[in-house]
Amino acid sequence: MLKLVRPEVQYKEAIIEMIDEWKSYNESHPAANSSPMAIFKTDPREYEAFMESVDNKGDEPNKVPSTTYFLYDEEREIMIGAINIRHYLNEFLLSYGGHIGDGIRPSERGKGYATKMIALGLDVCRELGIERVLMVCDQDSVASSRTIIKNGGILEDRPLKDGKIIERYWIDISDQKTI
Repeated sequence: MLKLVRPEVQYKEAIIEMIDEWKSYNESHPAANSSPMAIFKTDPREYEAFMESVDNKGDEPNKVPSTTYFLYDEEREIMIGAINIRHYLNEFLLSYGGHIGDGIRPSERGKGYATKMIALGLDVCRELGIERVLMVCDQDSVASSRTIIKNGGILEDRPLKDGKIIERYWIDISDQKTI
């Protein structure tokens, strides 16, 4: 069974193993970096500091409160991915970032896990009182746009950011249950 978990001590080794794989992949594929940056702020081997660092309390300039969860496969006892949920949007996030940053570890991509993780993340957004969720991806990230659309995403526009076209999708979760 898949579930979202917080970075508790019992998941330390599974999280470290996932992040090690991700870092190795990102080093050899810098253009393909698709991961929530919140999980890379602190070395997970310094686990207490890591647990504190993955969430943002909103006390830094231009930052909003956010909470990071990990997608855990209970049967295989491995971490599949990570999702960072921003509790509300500032001007930058409204234009280019959205409520959710997510990613699936390289060895588990293409297996439908992102769709499920986003669905679980939308349940968290609903619990936070968010009724419309903004998700953003690069236009050339077909897999990302597909998972957003499968979760009810409706394309609003395609603005230019740093020389790349991004896609902004809104997902109305005010009265529906996700996948």
